[in-house]
Amino acid sequence: MAKVNIGITEKNRQSVAKILNQILADEHVLYNKTRSYHWNVEGPSFMELHKLYEAQYTELAEVIDEIAERIRTIGYYAEGRLSELLKLASLKEPAVPTGFKEQIPNLDADHEKIIINLRKQIDEFDEKYKDVGSSDFLTGLLKQHEKMAWMLRSYLG
Repeated sequence: MAKVNIGITEKNRQSVAKILNQILADEHVLYNKTRSYHWNVEGPSFMELHKLYEAQYTELAEVIDEIAERIRTIGYYAEGRLSELLKLASLKEPAVPTGFKEQIPNLDADHEKIIINLRKQIDEFDEKYKDVGSSDFLTGLLKQHEKMAWMLRSYLG
């Protein structure tokens, strides 16, 4: 790989890449869970939730690509092996419930866990690792997850 000289030390870029790969892993788990729920949802709001889940997993697929590209931008490789992603992820894959009364809280909880982690990393990327670009990038991700979580919570009343 060509040498990267973007004003951030190699040590700091390496630390940021490691954290970004962990975030990438969580996004993969959430993407797969959302897609699985899309396939398996049942109940009176089937079509509406089927479409909501599809919109969210489509957005998560874009998020995954953007995170991987951010990792490459700072000079490191993005993890793509499922076995390694599952090791890196903090989110877990439970059994697949078919009812929205279980699915929505599960997805909301995962978004909230990601949001809390992103808030922590935003400041750390900026202050500790001197990577304002990655910090700003995470701020955008945070906003996306906040909106997706809000949409899910709206179904809970």
